[in-house]
Amino acid sequence: MAMPPIDPGELFGNRFLDQEVPTHRFPDAGMTATDAMRLVALDMALEGDPSRNLATFVTTWMEPEAQRIIAENLHRNFIDHAEYPRTAEIEQRCIRILADLFHAPGETTGARTQGSSEAIMLGALSLKWRWRERRSAAGLPTESPNLVFGGDVHVVWEKFCRYFDVEPRIVPLQEGKYTIGPDDVAPHIDENTIGVAAVLGTTFTGHRDDIVGINDLLVRLKREQGHDVPLHVDGASGGFVWPFLYPDSPWDFRLEQVRSINVSGHKFGLVYPGIGWLIFREKADLAPDLVFEENYLGKTDATFTLNFSTGSAMVLAQYYNLVRLGREGYTYIMRGMQDNAHALAERLEQIGGFELIGRDEEQLPLVAFRLRDHSKYDEFDVAWQLSAERGWMVPAYTLPPKADNITIMRALVKQNFSREHVDTLARDIEQACHTLERKGGAHESERQQMLQSPGH
Repeated sequence: MAMPPIDPGELFGNRFLDQEVPTHRFPDAGMTATDAMRLVALDMALEGDPSRNLATFVTTWMEPEAQRIIAENLHRNFIDHAEYPRTAEIEQRCIRILADLFHAPGETTGARTQGSSEAIMLGALSLKWRWRERRSAAGLPTESPNLVFGGDVHVVWEKFCRYFDVEPRIVPLQEGKYTIGPDDVAPHIDENTIGVAAVLGTTFTGHRDDIVGINDLLVRLKREQGHDVPLHVDGASGGFVWPFLYPDSPWDFRLEQVRSINVSGHKFGLVYPGIGWLIFREKADLAPDLVFEENYLGKTDATFTLNFSTGSAMVLAQYYNLVRLGREGYTYIMRGMQDNAHALAERLEQIGGFELIGRDEEQLPLVAFRLRDHSKYDEFDVAWQLSAERGWMVPAYTLPPKADNITIMRALVKQNFSREHVDTLARDIEQACHTLERKGGAHESERQQMLQSPGH
């Protein structure tokens, strides 16, 4: 009996080396597991190297033991507390540990989220609901709520306002002033203000708003005018940095009007995406109408999230990091990143031609910098040259209004960015500038391509 012919691609290698891959139509037939794995791997080979991506804040490296915990729990549905009660307990442990880290004064509550974007949506919804409760109890109208925040916030704050019908009162930035303080906020607050959002570690320059000053303003308003305006701290990036690098700098529940805090576990919490946390000062700060109870998974559970089913793996990975590192370990890692950020800043100063943004202030482990001379090339040219020549992803971008005439670059220093990486990047930046000096900047088409690429 004749044997069926063997597909050479199956015998000798990936058949998609010389065939088109499924891109539009649902494929009629499947393929071997090896072919599917190779197909996906070939696509991923065209992407950038995460270790050279200095634009992203998310974690790109975890210990093998943490990776094993993640791999072994990818199939576990976090929301099913009836079947997985220990996972629910571990979530609560993380919430209590973070509440302690943020100096919560007593019993508190919170939730794990997909990231800080979901946490911000939930925290801001609670601000709106609590404001509406206070107004209704006083017999006052509940139309036209507004939320005050600076131009230095993440875009999710504007998304919240648009999605949930809240007026955004955005404090514009100014050239040379890339965060906000009480004098900026005060003119925008009135009886319809549901809250003020302040940033701990901005995406743009890594600095923090004057959270102490804004809190003091809100305390005065409450005592003198009776306006109880809560303060939410967007600690997406800084919530896992300030407690360890600047432990004596108050920004959290040590301040009277700070009622809720969000933080991204998948940023400086050192967990792969996606995991975020929302922590309330006390249980009363969570509007009860936002909590739902369901029992169709076999047990009555209260849910307070925008999504439902999600994996347990990153919750467990966060708990692994908290118990693996503790305060001592997180402090050691944050200081190491900060040291390397300072080393990179020093190297850029030695190269010359760069202005460092707020280097002597409290800052995330990053270097924000800009060119002093734009006569021959600009920051977008440098970013393109670094990417084209050496594969570094160092973003160039304009700041929000009214500082949008300022273009800067930002190099984020993470746990797997070593001192050797610092020296190599500095040399590559210097070489990129020499190349641009010779050729008079990048070609316009090259710059345009970079500006239209994902991440820009």
